[in-house]
Amino acid sequence: MSKKTLLILGDILMIAILTFFGFATHGETETAYLPRMGTTFFPVLIAWFLITPWLGLFEEQVITNPKNLWRIAPAALFAAPLAAVLRSVLLHASVLPLFVLILGGFNMLGMMIWRWIYILLAQRTKI
Repeated sequence: MSKKTLLILGDILMIAILTFFGFATHGETETAYLPRMGTTFFPVLIAWFLITPWLGLFEEQVITNPKNLWRIAPAALFAAPLAAVLRSVLLHASVLPLFVLILGGFNMLGMMIWRWIYILLAQRTKI
């Protein structure tokens, strides 16, 4: 498996975990909420993969250097408003600014943790 494929799969998994965590904080974890989770998961996924290539988050020299973890912050903060707008279109609802801030902040934190773990694994196992 290539490094890029591993990163993409890890990013998808982290977005899924963060989406589930977000719904769990509201007590909405039953399978009946899966369609609603999808209205958050897919917009975040689309926004993340539209923004991250522009910031080099899949380039070899960037993904293996811990000093480049800062690039996740602007990626998450640019992706959050786009994801919120896409979500609002799906739900026919307005975009709540507080939701955008929380979405961006938690996605930034989650992605930094995942990418930091990836860097540690890459250094230890020479992925």
